[in-house]
Amino acid sequence: MRSDDRFTTCLWFDGQAEEAARYYLSVFANSRLGRITRYTEAGPGPAGSVVTVEFELNGQKFVGLNGGPEFRFTEAVSFQIPCADQAEIDHYWSRLTEDGGHGVACGWLKDRYGVSWQVVPTALIDMVADPDPEKARRTTEVMLTMVKIDLAALERAYAGE
Repeated sequence: MRSDDRFTTCLWFDGQAEEAARYYLSVFANSRLGRITRYTEAGPGPAGSVVTVEFELNGQKFVGLNGGPEFRFTEAVSFQIPCADQAEIDHYWSRLTEDGGHGVACGWLKDRYGVSWQVVPTALIDMVADPDPEKARRTTEVMLTMVKIDLAALERAYAGE
């Protein structure tokens, strides 16, 4: 493997790969659409329909594959979105839960396609990993009560307020 090679994440959709890719491009500012491949008369899908769509979100490469209804997304795999502040949390949360997406717990959500995301402030990791066990405990306890993360509430718990 060359040092400049990266992994590409393949997401299996049931006919929605191009729609999903274009949706994700609208959510993440630093993104681009790549190559779209289509079935030929050889099949197995209808000629001209999308087989794969390549796209990049914030430097991460993806390929959406229209593989059919056999497989669904589960929470066993999720994508973490590190957020600097509440405005970023709110942006990603509102965009990824719109039109059928929904919050789950502790900053996790499922988007309209069933893909799981973790919308978390970067400060949270430092707070729950603090060497002071009381600070970490207080922060974790408050986080466990949340669906969407409230950074100010976490900061208050961390400070002991």
